[in-house]
Amino acid sequence: MKINDIKKEFPIFKKKINGKPLIYLDSANSSQKPSTVINRMSYFYENEFSNVGRSVHTLAVKATNKFEETRDLTQKFINAKHREEIVFTKGATEAINLVANSFGEKFLNKDDEIILTELEHHSNYVPWHYLRKRKGVRIRFAELNDRLEIVPDSISKLINDKTKIIALTHLSNVTGGITPIKKIIDIAKTKKIPVLIDGTQGAPHLKLDMQELECDFYAISCHKLYGPNGLGILYGKKDWLDQFPPYQGGGGMIDEVKKDNITFAQSPTKFEAGTMQTAEVVAFSESIKLINKIGLKKISDHESKILEYAITKLQKDNSIKIIGSPKDKASVISFTLKDIHPHDIATILDDDGVAIRAGHHCCQILHDKIGVAATARASIGIYNDKEDIDVLIESINKCKKVFE
Repeated sequence: MKINDIKKEFPIFKKKINGKPLIYLDSANSSQKPSTVINRMSYFYENEFSNVGRSVHTLAVKATNKFEETRDLTQKFINAKHREEIVFTKGATEAINLVANSFGEKFLNKDDEIILTELEHHSNYVPWHYLRKRKGVRIRFAELNDRLEIVPDSISKLINDKTKIIALTHLSNVTGGITPIKKIIDIAKTKKIPVLIDGTQGAPHLKLDMQELECDFYAISCHKLYGPNGLGILYGKKDWLDQFPPYQGGGGMIDEVKKDNITFAQSPTKFEAGTMQTAEVVAFSESIKLINKIGLKKISDHESKILEYAITKLQKDNSIKIIGSPKDKASVISFTLKDIHPHDIATILDDDGVAIRAGHHCCQILHDKIGVAATARASIGIYNDKEDIDVLIESINKCKKVFE
C-alpha cells in the first residue's frame, strides 16, 4: 500500500467541517480509524459476537479464538518474548494504574522513591501520586534541559538505595521529544531498578522491540494507534506479572472461589477481570495489519518529512514560538502565537476545517516549567501531507489578521 494513498482508507476524510475539507492535526489526542477497523467491529457484532473465555458454544469459542489471535499478533508486533506478557486494558491509563497498584501493593513501602520526569502526562503521574498519599512513598522528578529533553544524567543522579521504579514517557505529547529510553534502561539495569515506559505517543510512530529495549513495562493506547477507543495494552515482563497481585477482582480472573479463600488465574488472565471489550480487541488486529502492510519505516519517514516541512514553515513566522527544541523529535508541534490565546487559535482554525488541540495537554507540570498556561498543538498521523500543513499555515495567518 502506498502511503500517499492512505487518506482514502479513512472514511472520515470524506466529511466536510464548516464546508471545508477536514484537516486533522490532532492524532496525539486520538487518531482517526480506517475502514478496516470500523468494518471489523461491525462484522463482529453482526456475525460473531459472544463473550470470551466462558461458554463453550460455537460463537463463544470463535470469539475467544479471535480475541487471543489479537494477543498473538500484538506479541509479534512489539516482539514480546511471551504471549502472556500482553495484557488487554481499557487504555494506557489503566495499564499504568495496573502497574502502580500491583507493584506498589507488593514492593513499595514508606519513604521508597519513584523517579518520574517533568515531561510526564498526568496519566503517568497521578497513579504514582495515589501511592504517595496511600503508602508514603516519595516522587522525585528528573529535570529537563534547556531543550526540554530528558537526558540520562538527569535520571542517574536521582538514583539511590531507595529508588524502586522509574516511569517515563517514550515520546512527549507536548514537545515531540523522543526519550533515550534504552540508555536510561541500561542505567537502571545496573541498579536492578524496573522501568515503566508510557508509550502512548511512542507506539504509533516508533518501532517497538521489547526484547531489544528490555524495559519491564510498556503502556500502549490503541485509540492513538488507529484502533478502537476503550482499549489499551500493558506489556509486562512475565517474571513481574507472575509476582503481581491482581489489580481488579471479578469474573474471569479467578482459578477457584471458596467461602474462605480465592485463588487466581495465571497472567495475563488474572489482570483481565470482567467482560472484556471483545469487539475492540478483535478489531485492533486490523490496526496492526494496516501498519504492517505499509511498513513502520515508511510511516516514520513520511511523518518525518511532514514534521520537518511544518517546522520550517512555522519558524519563518517570528510571532510563532515552538515549544521545546529536542534533537530527536517526532510527530508533535506545540506552539504559541503572540498575544493570541491557544483556545482562540483552535477556534478560528476550526472555521477552516483544521483540527488541532489547545490547552495544557494533560502536562501541567511542564507548562508550569515553561511559564505558560496553555499551548496550541498540531500532531501528525499517517494520513497527513504537506497540503495539510499549507492549510494550517494559511489558517494561522487568518487568525493573526482577526486579532490585528
